[in-house]
Amino acid sequence: MVKKPVSKAYVLGVGLTKFIKPRGKVDYTELGFEAGIKALLDAQINYDDVDQGIACYCFGDSTCGQRTFYQFGMTQIPIYNVNNNCSTGSTGLHMARQAVAYGAVDCVMVVGFEKMFPGSLQSFYKDRTNPTGTTVEMMKETRGFTNAPGTAQMFGNAGREYMEKYGATTEDFAEIARVNHAHSAKNPYSQFQDVYTLEQILESPMLHDPLTKLQCCPTSDGGAAAIVVSEAFLAARPHLQSQAILIAGQCLATDATSLFNRSSISLMGFDMTKYAARKALEEAQVSAKDVQVCELHDCFSANEMITLDALGLCEPGKAHEMVRKGDITYGGQCVVNPSGGLISKGHPLGATGIAQCAELVWQLRGWADNRLVKGANMALQHNLGLGGAAVVTVYKRADGRSNEDVAMPTNLGYNSAVEARGFTIEQVDKVRSKTARSAWALGDTEKKVAARL
Repeated sequence: MVKKPVSKAYVLGVGLTKFIKPRGKVDYTELGFEAGIKALLDAQINYDDVDQGIACYCFGDSTCGQRTFYQFGMTQIPIYNVNNNCSTGSTGLHMARQAVAYGAVDCVMVVGFEKMFPGSLQSFYKDRTNPTGTTVEMMKETRGFTNAPGTAQMFGNAGREYMEKYGATTEDFAEIARVNHAHSAKNPYSQFQDVYTLEQILESPMLHDPLTKLQCCPTSDGGAAAIVVSEAFLAARPHLQSQAILIAGQCLATDATSLFNRSSISLMGFDMTKYAARKALEEAQVSAKDVQVCELHDCFSANEMITLDALGLCEPGKAHEMVRKGDITYGGQCVVNPSGGLISKGHPLGATGIAQCAELVWQLRGWADNRLVKGANMALQHNLGLGGAAVVTVYKRADGRSNEDVAMPTNLGYNSAVEARGFTIEQVDKVRSKTARSAWALGDTEKKVAARL
């Protein structure tokens, strides 16, 4: 039986790097350091205040987390290394929230980073059972197998089933991509900021019908970080309450037996997303129909389509009608992926869930003023990993104010929601540990980050 939490948990600070093409030019140590320093500055705390560290990544050796966190300080706190496929970042946030909510600690720092390889995702271990092998075998048995990238086939097949069952068209999927690309133009952290017409989306190279290239997320290098704190921690710093965002509801769910019911939609974790959404919304005491802004896992436009349905943002089988009405963008029912989503912002696996969190924090604070969803007082996040895990989170402002009535940021010296800038040596010195910093552990990372920014 799940016990009741003893404290509320808040996101106090967030930090993000620009997402870039994976060309091997920036190491994970730099990505994690940049995002982490920004989050500490945003939270207006020092690393000595952090009780626990959580590092989120999929590609890298064991203890990459320690290598990254030691750059902030060597304070001997617990540091966990998390890998949960594409939901790794949100899994780290879930762990942080649990640690805070159940009274184990008062302040957790979550840092996600990924240094990826160009091209589609590949399995590295050929001498052992692939954890998603049963999923792939079910796809082969029900829909066959082609030369297209495996994930494009799996999610594309889910899109095909949605078309067959409910009447969605290829144009509906392309419209989802068009909207996400349009949104990304105002996000300074996006890997791509190009805007396309519906025709350009449809005419881009076909990967696996109905998915064309511009409907698929790229591989990316990037980092993101968040500071999660307790009620007591925030109460001791009342001047920070206006920037604190409450994690009002959250659920990490895994697959049900329906995963293997021979449905291509179910095979993509539809039911664990549906379960996680129901639990998170119930805990937050809100309805999906009240959600005005949402960051969801659009690794492919087909997944956004089925996820709109699974989250309850539309009536069952009506996601394509929501898209046609313009209800996934500004002026419609709910602005979905104001950041540009995975399709255009990019998808560095370990950082993705935390980057979604950062966007929604900026939205609720009112800082994302070049892409603000005006009047939003709560936000919904969805992060999916095949294999599988789905994390759904509901955020609310801690002070109950409107996101149109907020004080602008001061600690970074600029508005980090609309400018992807760096930081000064003095700012780094301010937030690194005062009691246990190591020049050897930091090495030349600070200089590399400064030169790049």
